[in-house]
Amino acid sequence: MGKKLYCGNLGYDVSPLDLEKLFGEFGQVRDAQVVSDRATGRSKGFGFVEMNTDAEAQAAITGLNDTMHGGRPLTVNEAKPREDRGGRRGGGYGGGGRGGRGGRY
Repeated sequence: MGKKLYCGNLGYDVSPLDLEKLFGEFGQVRDAQVVSDRATGRSKGFGFVEMNTDAEAQAAITGLNDTMHGGRPLTVNEAKPREDRGGRRGGGYGGGGRGGRGGRY
């Protein structure tokens, strides 16, 4: 199984193909994505790259983290699972703890 890496501080013009080429120097790239704003389509300046093996992923981290790309120092490390942000559920009204009784009404 491959290892997913986070790549931050990307220039806004970096494409998934650019990431694939950059990380390809360290092994086989399974997938490369640049995260974009849904509303504007503009890059958010970070992305994810999945390398074929753990050893290739570690080589990419060692070789690319804190190196300059497009005039910016890259941040490359192991991607962490997305945290549950506690999204709104059940109508999105938020809880006041009163249960609809005994309030100020």
